[in-house]
Amino acid sequence: MFGGGAGLGGGAGLTQGALEILRQAEAVWVDELVDERLLAELSPQAQVWRRSGEAGLQEGIRWLIQRCREGKQVVHLKSGDPLIFGRAREEVQALREAGCPFEIWPGLSSALAGPLWAGIPLTDKHLSRAFAVLTAHELEALPWGALAQLDTLVILMGSRQRQQIAAQLMAAGIPPERAAALIWGAGQAEQRVWVGTLAELQQGEGGELEAGEKLPALLVVGEVVRLRQEFLLGIPPLPPPAPLAGKTVLVTRAEGQSPAFRELLRAQGARVVEMPALVIQPPSSWDPLDTAIANLQQFNWLLLTSANGVQAFFERLQRQGQDSRALHSLQVAVVGSKTAAALAQYGIRPDLMPSEFVAEALLPIWPEPVQGQRILFPRVESGGREELVQGLRQRGAEVVEVAAYQSACPAAADPQVVEALKDRQVDILTFASSKTVQHFAHLLRQAGLGPEVWDPPVQIAAIGPKTAETCKKVLGRVDVVAQEYTLEGLLGSLLRATP
Repeated sequence: MFGGGAGLGGGAGLTQGALEILRQAEAVWVDELVDERLLAELSPQAQVWRRSGEAGLQEGIRWLIQRCREGKQVVHLKSGDPLIFGRAREEVQALREAGCPFEIWPGLSSALAGPLWAGIPLTDKHLSRAFAVLTAHELEALPWGALAQLDTLVILMGSRQRQQIAAQLMAAGIPPERAAALIWGAGQAEQRVWVGTLAELQQGEGGELEAGEKLPALLVVGEVVRLRQEFLLGIPPLPPPAPLAGKTVLVTRAEGQSPAFRELLRAQGARVVEMPALVIQPPSSWDPLDTAIANLQQFNWLLLTSANGVQAFFERLQRQGQDSRALHSLQVAVVGSKTAAALAQYGIRPDLMPSEFVAEALLPIWPEPVQGQRILFPRVESGGREELVQGLRQRGAEVVEVAAYQSACPAAADPQVVEALKDRQVDILTFASSKTVQHFAHLLRQAGLGPEVWDPPVQIAAIGPKTAETCKKVLGRVDVVAQEYTLEGLLGSLLRATP
């Protein structure tokens, strides 16, 4: 069990030790003020727990102890430093009584890092020889007379009570013209800084959050605030906005699929949970494909509509002692940039590829004459969309379909993914094919789950119109459909749909 401070500034404020622990975590309790971008560092299998406020403290401690007794590596990720106003004492006592071993990792406290991100030094040879850190809880218990003797004050969670704080400090002898700053969302892309005086704070100035915003704020009182412009040029740029920060995205994919989509999502701040929903297997027999490869000279075209088809075709080609030169007399048609990229690995550029990445888009651009052309089509054994094959045959082509691979449903869903869905920890479901939709629903029914898993506000996103139709049929709706039928296009549509 680890307790760690997340610092400020996203990954830039996280210590290397804390980052390594976070990446190894199997269960993570995330505090309310933690920068959600850090969740992208978690393992896809990690269980995430979010609870906040005093009411959630005891519930969270019980959750930590339960995960610890299950033998999991557990992390309680706190904003800033865990031992500075982190309510750590009750947690440590409970863990000791439960016999749970634990370690506490430091973090950059918001009291120190927050003013720095705003360009405000807390000490200065001439303006600040000492500073104090306090919270705005229980204002009546604070020694205002003593605090007024200090050069600089950093007050955490002081925005709502800034008028009372300013009044108390002025009553204790601090002049009304003493400089002050309110820093909202320190170290985040949304950071805002207000600079003024104690008198202005007492009058209620300092800005307010807009409806729905939940940016933490800290208050700095001291003449060092006036040095801000001197230091701002040396402050690192704030982390860029992450549109999917705080969102957990479920990626349904084939086993062994490239992690490209996962990395695209993580770059936008999303936490990614992966669920294998397809198992790519050899066909029931290689004979038809091997026979077709042995007689390639009898074909005019090679049609490839998936990266799996490309891989299977060239693997069998190589097994017969041949390479891409065997295709010198054929023209090659492909569907989709991913298929074209897989083909490029064998040194071949397609002769024909539609701008719209669906198979039937080949029909209107297929060059004449089509009559009498022999077309070899290595494809998934179970078949699929038939519009292209039927359209070519109606125009007089001979299309020879041969099984190159099978796509089966996994035996069972990943138990950790099932738990995440059951606990409503997933915000977006993504599907890159109709079969992943069908298999996803089957695996969930098998695990005892149903439509409650994808009830709003969970979003359902599909890579194209055919997959979207299957989503509507199987899941009842679809919320996001890629305008460009690629994983990059799906991400773009998700970003446009994210408020």
